[in-house]
Amino acid sequence: MNDYVITTDNCADLPDEFFRQNGVGLICLTCMMDGQDYNADHPISGPDFFKRLREGATPTTSQITPDQAKTFFEGYLKEGKDVVHVAFASGMSGSCGTAMMVAEELNQEYPDHKVIVIDSLRAALGQGLLVERMVKMKADGASIDEVAAWCEKARHQVVSYALLEDMSLLYRGGRLSKDNAVPGSMVGIKPLILIGDDGKLQVVGKIRGHKKAVQTILASLMEKIDEGEKTVTISHGDCAEAAEAVKKQLMEEYGMETVEIGYLGVITGTHTGPGTLLISVMGNENWYKQA
Repeated sequence: MNDYVITTDNCADLPDEFFRQNGVGLICLTCMMDGQDYNADHPISGPDFFKRLREGATPTTSQITPDQAKTFFEGYLKEGKDVVHVAFASGMSGSCGTAMMVAEELNQEYPDHKVIVIDSLRAALGQGLLVERMVKMKADGASIDEVAAWCEKARHQVVSYALLEDMSLLYRGGRLSKDNAVPGSMVGIKPLILIGDDGKLQVVGKIRGHKKAVQTILASLMEKIDEGEKTVTISHGDCAEAAEAVKKQLMEEYGMETVEIGYLGVITGTHTGPGTLLISVMGNENWYKQA
């Protein structure tokens, strides 16, 4: 049995030290802003990125290319390793489809090895949550097939809600229709966005006021959370104080034991903007069938 590596893309929004400490491979979609490409080779910090957005910068993003994916995966195959890759939701980017196409080609070229690409159906730390659990499974001795099978099932269970200050960026980037995006820009109205089981964004409610919107999201998450689950992730668009307030509420009112907080990366941040909160938990097996 070949050794294997777990890989993902920068839409998982996991911290740099996670990749270094756990040997997880990273391939990057690219953010273009003011004539500069931002990726692993040329990073930008979360505070600096969102400061630029507030000052009027209008970044764009590009998916991974077939050549980029082939070079990335083939490097591991040449080392004698198999690959299981967790990709940014196909409902929001073509990168997953590109990775799957390249994986199919490489599996024919390297019949003694395998590249498995899994559509996470999620983004930000909702995607990262899957990667973290897979890393733990591998450390506990699980095979690549066991890890991949778990992820194929668990990706449906991750519940991710987003609370945005401004939906115009999602509309501009083609992630939401104009009918859904415009009402979210009304003063005081907070649109609640659920990442659906197809990996696409769904506006599931419009609440007046930030506090009430947060309460609505947390109540819905707790209805769907897997029994015994005590971990929540919060990705934020340069609103750390708001994220910390939600963390406190989750721990004090709902008994959560681990609340991970991190910045939205440049890819997700380009389309959601400053002030965004994206909260994710591992839900029960049936929530998405009932939603």
